Amino acid sequence: MPNAETKMYQELLLATDGSDGAQQAADHAIELARQMDADLHVVSVSEDGPHAETKRDQMRTDLEDQAAEAIKQVEEKAAGHGIEVRETIRHGVPQEEIVDVAEQHGSDLIVVGTVGRSGLDQLIVGSVAEEVVRNAPVPVVTVRDQS
Repeated sequence: MPNAETKMYQELLLATDGSDGAQQAADHAIELARQMDADLHVVSVSEDGPHAETKRDQMRTDLEDQAAEAIKQVEEKAAGHGIEVRETIRHGVPQEEIVDVAEQHGSDLIVVGTVGRSGLDQLIVGSVAEEVVRNAPVPVVTVRDQS
């Protein structure tokens, strides 16, 4: 059993795509970080798609902008609670990048929403959460979209 000086969770990792579900997960992660006096690290993954080379650069820029905006939203919420955020933007397969960031940065808890923007994204983000739970080296808190 940990002594009173040891915090159970010191490094929380929040995965966000800026969706309503991710915003609810962000609220949960911020509150956990506040209650546990833990650090909050936010990751957003710009997913590389199978698009024509001429469109790829613009697509990547748009996706990077979306990822940066998703992180900015979390930073603004966290700042209102006196919590500083470390940020990471990755490119690739979301579930793989989330697990990789958790491993590289010594995260001891991952928080992720279970539903994405709409339509196909719901299926994708749902499967992202499922794959993170399946492959993460640490506990994962999934936050269901209540909207």
